[in-house]
Amino acid sequence: MFKKVLVANRGEIATRVIRACKELSIATAAIYSEADATSLYVKKADESYLVGPGPIEGYLNIHRIVDLALKVGVDAIHPGYGFLSENPAFAELCEKKGITFIGPTSQAIVNMGDKVMARKMMKKAGVPIVPGSEGSIKGVQEAVFLAKEIGYPVMVKASGGGGGRGLRIARDEKELIGGFEIARSESKAAFGVSDVFLEKYIERPHHIEFQILADKHGNIIHLGERDCSIQRRHQKLIEIAPSLILDAELREKMGIAAVKAARAANYTNAGTVEFLVDDKKNFYFLEMNTRIQVEHTITEEVTGIDLVKKQIEIAAGKPLGIGQDKVKARGFAMECRICAEDPKNNFRPNSGRVTAYYSPGGIGVRIDGAIYKDYVIPAFYDSMVAKLVVRGMDWKEVVNRMHRSLDEFVIRGVKTTIPFLRKIMNDPDFKNGNFDTGYIDRKPDMLDYAEFEDPIDKVAAISAAIAAYHGF
Repeated sequence: MFKKVLVANRGEIATRVIRACKELSIATAAIYSEADATSLYVKKADESYLVGPGPIEGYLNIHRIVDLALKVGVDAIHPGYGFLSENPAFAELCEKKGITFIGPTSQAIVNMGDKVMARKMMKKAGVPIVPGSEGSIKGVQEAVFLAKEIGYPVMVKASGGGGGRGLRIARDEKELIGGFEIARSESKAAFGVSDVFLEKYIERPHHIEFQILADKHGNIIHLGERDCSIQRRHQKLIEIAPSLILDAELREKMGIAAVKAARAANYTNAGTVEFLVDDKKNFYFLEMNTRIQVEHTITEEVTGIDLVKKQIEIAAGKPLGIGQDKVKARGFAMECRICAEDPKNNFRPNSGRVTAYYSPGGIGVRIDGAIYKDYVIPAFYDSMVAKLVVRGMDWKEVVNRMHRSLDEFVIRGVKTTIPFLRKIMNDPDFKNGNFDTGYIDRKPDMLDYAEFEDPIDKVAAISAAIAAYHGF
């Protein structure tokens, strides 16, 4: 087992990795920017090192991070998610320098990172893919010609992308011509390459992903699925495990396909195979994420398997130690991403000082967070500040528990998604499982919510009034 692990990330995922390492008796080293100097993970790590210059560059400089790792004597690097987690050059440099990269091989990252290459591999392996182009589209006329063959609506997608960037939906030729160059420009800005490809746009699908674990001894299992259909701007907001729409037969078919996809990619460590499921219960490969996911928490809650510890153990060469027949999902779990955003202002990110912070608790409630009272949320990073995770025996219990937990969750000083999420928990369609990836777009009334009135504010106001009346 490793003696020391460097966490090449920040925020809640850095804290999550540090906790897993501590349970495995592994020392930890953290990196941080000046903007993150007061972050929780910096305080929790055994060693912390300032990287820079600036708030972003230090987290992206692969040579500086690897040089630091060699200098401080770490055995392995955990990349978390985002930043360098799916950068094959980072994984390759670790491999060359004799540092274990806690994740897949650099070649597996290359294979799955190129969406066109991934589609070809999945098609060859017999995994269903969405109808679309065989490779990158070179020009708008080629896109128009292919769209006529596939049939509208279609999607223009970045070959090297994800997270909703470099993506445009076109319902006719005019929209395709207008969106093609925009998608190419976004792809170039976000991923460094302007290559895009074309896919049939699946109307009102469910976004279902399967969690994969694969060791270095040829063992591959899946840990069931997560439904990530509740999204805004093609980015996940609420995740659920297991999915409400899969029956036992479809779950088995998709699980087999997910394992087949991982094997085709020669994959090791934790990964996620994402699918779209249409209204006829046909499923199609979307992409494979070659890292730990934000929403790994809900799989942990329903299976009892610590995914981050498994990542570390697999990277150290240990076998999985669990077969597919031993993986059982018990009850339901749900994750809400608590973001410092103003939903009423197009989900505009908020930064600033947290003037009050009260987190929920009780049975079946988990917080993976990155903030505390008086913490200053930087403006430079992703807006997610906490993950609220609940579990319950059934769907009704998990929805009620999440609603109660959101009621208890108080963050003041910045606007957050908490009241918006609370409104969703009250929606009859959501409660009845009637949702897909277009759920939020079809419900603009979800933004018509009352800002939460904190009982503590009421007490403070009454106390101030009494004090003023008596001349205190």
